[in-house]
Amino acid sequence: MSNDFLFANEQPEPVKDDDNSSQEKWKVLIVDDEKEVHAVTRLALMDVVFEGAGLEFISAHSLAEAREKIDAHPDLALALLDVVMETDDAGLQVANYIRNECGNRQIRIILRTGQPGQAPERAVVMNYDINDYKAKTELTSQKLFTSVMSALRSYRDIMYVEAQRAALEVRLNSIQEMLEARFPSAALAVKELK
Repeated sequence: MSNDFLFANEQPEPVKDDDNSSQEKWKVLIVDDEKEVHAVTRLALMDVVFEGAGLEFISAHSLAEAREKIDAHPDLALALLDVVMETDDAGLQVANYIRNECGNRQIRIILRTGQPGQAPERAVVMNYDINDYKAKTELTSQKLFTSVMSALRSYRDIMYVEAQRAALEVRLNSIQEMLEARFPSAALAVKELK
């Protein structure tokens, strides 16, 4: 691993909450072919607590392994993806797999690259549904923390809206069933409006 990715000398700021044992943890997928990147990321984020829950780290070191982890954990909140692994665009293939093959629009995706020329930021942001793009050489632990917190907030909000939509759908189905039972002709008219 190049020393460019090691975080700048910073004083760690404690990020703790009194009760993080009662809630499930936020699942963070780290996809990078360099084991050191996994270790440094875990070290930088190990004390992060968001809304009473810590982070659960899931590691993948290749495109194939990332697909397995994504399939095994459909409730991932965040994916930190290296762009260049076994191929020059393996990380972009992971992003495509998440969004287009799995249809997962909830997970937040942060691309991290040590070779920005391989996947220019503007082109990647325009062509892929990612949420953030970071060059490893510019990434400090504080910048990583800020990006992760922002991504977790976005994920939380998306999941809240999704839960509200599902609850509304259940209510609408109940109303429709009640209408069908009491007023069959009115219920038929409502179905035709859909």
